[in-house]
Amino acid sequence: MNPNPSQTMNINFTARKFDASQNLQDFTTEEINKLKRFFDRIYSCDIVLEPSPDNDQPAKAELTVKVKQELLKATESGPAYEQAVRSAVDNMRRQLIKYKDKRFSRN
Repeated sequence: MNPNPSQTMNINFTARKFDASQNLQDFTTEEINKLKRFFDRIYSCDIVLEPSPDNDQPAKAELTVKVKQELLKATESGPAYEQAVRSAVDNMRRQLIKYKDKRFSRN
């Protein structure tokens, strides 16, 4: 039985050492949900936002995605949390495409 592609994946949002605004949480959830376009069998996503000691890139986003028999991870930093999230999601998109191609292109 195939999982329902329209089902919502479980997203766990964590903000370390700061209080994330509702807008930031909504933005992050929206960005992560875009990953379903590239691979619809994602079980769960964990996103952790935290300050980084780097003055040029003070915002860090760590995204962990659970798919069948695999944990994919992307960590990105940026001048703002939105840019770090966008970069992490973009990194994860590339990983999911590679995972999907490798896993489902066997003949």
